[in-house]
Amino acid sequence: MSSYLALLVPVCLVVLQFHGHIVVAWPPDPTYGFISLPLNNSNFHIQKPYDLPVSERYSFIDGIHKLWVLSTDKPHSPTSHTAPRTEIGIRGYAYSSGVWQFEGHAYIPSGTTGVCIMQIFGANRTATTLMLRVYNGALMYYKSQVIVDDIYGRWFRVNVIHDIGAKLVKVFIDGELKLAVNDRGGALHSFKCGVYAQNDNSYFMESQWKNIKVLKLPD
Repeated sequence: MSSYLALLVPVCLVVLQFHGHIVVAWPPDPTYGFISLPLNNSNFHIQKPYDLPVSERYSFIDGIHKLWVLSTDKPHSPTSHTAPRTEIGIRGYAYSSGVWQFEGHAYIPSGTTGVCIMQIFGANRTATTLMLRVYNGALMYYKSQVIVDDIYGRWFRVNVIHDIGAKLVKVFIDGELKLAVNDRGGALHSFKCGVYAQNDNSYFMESQWKNIKVLKLPD
């Protein structure tokens, strides 16, 4: 009898509408069923202004990656025409098929704005399949949709799942599904996090990251 009653206990589900379809997600850990892949320093490639040493735009202390950049900084390469950035590019885990996940805990100080803090690199007609940006304290999908209203001054957990076969990207914040969107195609993808200046950016931009993981759903 008790097991039967357990089936009747209400369960809180996250429900989103996605292109006319209902996406239902269980609130348990979004990493359930995924395998965490080994990461070490060799997997973290730091992109920073080309004329500065890494130590002037990046630190790693007590398990926390701190990345910062100025709006007046040079791009990451003398031949690049992109905006200033200091980013961790995940090396060794570029992917073209399967279901992959990025996980990390992020901290954005008040005042940092007009900046991409995480991206899935690689797409058909654009450089990226996903950008998570910060504008005036709101975490946004590019600049078109608010994901979380106020993320300044606190640690929050970021989980991004990219299902190549389904052409679907899901974003979880603190374990809750906040976004489900089509990907943008492309033959090869990789994860990046840090600070990459966008439009209407602040002079000083900073993000901090810890517990960074790359996970994969078994084939």
